[in-house]
Amino acid sequence: MASVDLIMPKLGESIMEATILKWHKQPGDHVQMDETVLEIATDKVDSEVPSTAAGVITEILFNVNDVVPIGTVIARIKTGAEETVSFSTPPKDEGTRHKAQEAVITESIISPPQTTNFISSQARQTTNGSGNRFYSPLVLNIAASEGVSMTELENIPGSGNEGRVTKKDILQYVSERKAGVKRQTVRQEPAAQNQQEISIVKDSSPLTSHDSRLTTYQGNVEIIEMDRMRKLIAEHMVRSKHTSPHVTSFVEADVTNLVLWRDKVKKDFEKREGTKITFTPLFIESIVRCIKKFPLVNCSLDGDKIIIKKDINIGMATALPSGNLIVPVIRNADQLNLVGLTKQVNALADNARNNKLRPEDTQGGTFTLTNVGTFGSLMGTPIINQPQVAILAIGAIKKRPVVIETPAGDSIAIRHMMYLSMSYDHRIVDGSLGATFLTAVAKELENFSGEREY
Repeated sequence: MASVDLIMPKLGESIMEATILKWHKQPGDHVQMDETVLEIATDKVDSEVPSTAAGVITEILFNVNDVVPIGTVIARIKTGAEETVSFSTPPKDEGTRHKAQEAVITESIISPPQTTNFISSQARQTTNGSGNRFYSPLVLNIAASEGVSMTELENIPGSGNEGRVTKKDILQYVSERKAGVKRQTVRQEPAAQNQQEISIVKDSSPLTSHDSRLTTYQGNVEIIEMDRMRKLIAEHMVRSKHTSPHVTSFVEADVTNLVLWRDKVKKDFEKREGTKITFTPLFIESIVRCIKKFPLVNCSLDGDKIIIKKDINIGMATALPSGNLIVPVIRNADQLNLVGLTKQVNALADNARNNKLRPEDTQGGTFTLTNVGTFGSLMGTPIINQPQVAILAIGAIKKRPVVIETPAGDSIAIRHMMYLSMSYDHRIVDGSLGATFLTAVAKELENFSGEREY
């Protein structure tokens, strides 16, 4: 009888962990190949994990709501179910499981080269400090990069299992230290963790962080807890700003020809192709052409290596019914004509609104487009979707009087005008490249032929 490990699958280039939402199978249950075993969630999409073998579930290693690193064994399946097997569920004492979970660094952190030896030696030899506390490699990495000594680490109150210091704890400590916040008490012991409060004395700076457990709200207020996806999106956005030095460039485009062409063909297009043509595929078409001219905006950064992506996979930010945003990806957008782009855009948008996106629908993006004009905004300063290096925002199209230059002289005309903005990672994309690329996209839109066929 063979035992098969069920592994937490990789769900995207920037996704390092997933949350278990529901187990469809329990120890002792029979499972078929490709049958759904559990549901998981990331900051991008909810998904089902199928069985990789036919047999009997013998062991489940994690509980609902556990956050599990990618590549971790989450369950075991015995094949040849006619033999006697024993079953087990996640232990009540979760120390071992949490140690395994914390031992995986779930987020890339760029550290100065001189800290490497400190991190590796701490992780291998002294994962427990003088107080016999376990520190994950991630926590030690953050401590080393932020100059937090082992003595300071010992005095940070831990909110993890058995009072362990989590990533959230160390990041909060670093933030408070930079803001001038002083903690008056040392860490609480595990037994008294729930009873002991943390006293915080703040200086007069208005930028100091605060402990939400001690915050009181005056006046008539309503407190709403973030849902799971909103928490993950918030963490993803903060990580992006922390990782990439953002620069945003702006340009204005006269898209009158494009607007008039769409108005002319949209009824015939829908009748012939069975789907509506929006502005989004037209924007994507122009972006793809410019990426071919400036491939450096279609890359990612791995340490000091620039990874230029030969595939052009365009992510498009799409609003969900809950108000959250998700970014489905149009793969190989450069190989699709306008009809193909339109059908891909509409299919992905419909699936997003109906919660039918598959994990692969949000993976592998190399450049992102967000249409802030959909919500009435003239322009925006979007945040880069890691690990990409650029994101382009399209503003609302508005009619305005504009000076038209002609060989016969200048005149004023009513034109359809639109602002474009692009945020880019200044570690890779300099201002000249970012502005040149953005201007090229605007020129593609302005030079749109009103006589073209679709």
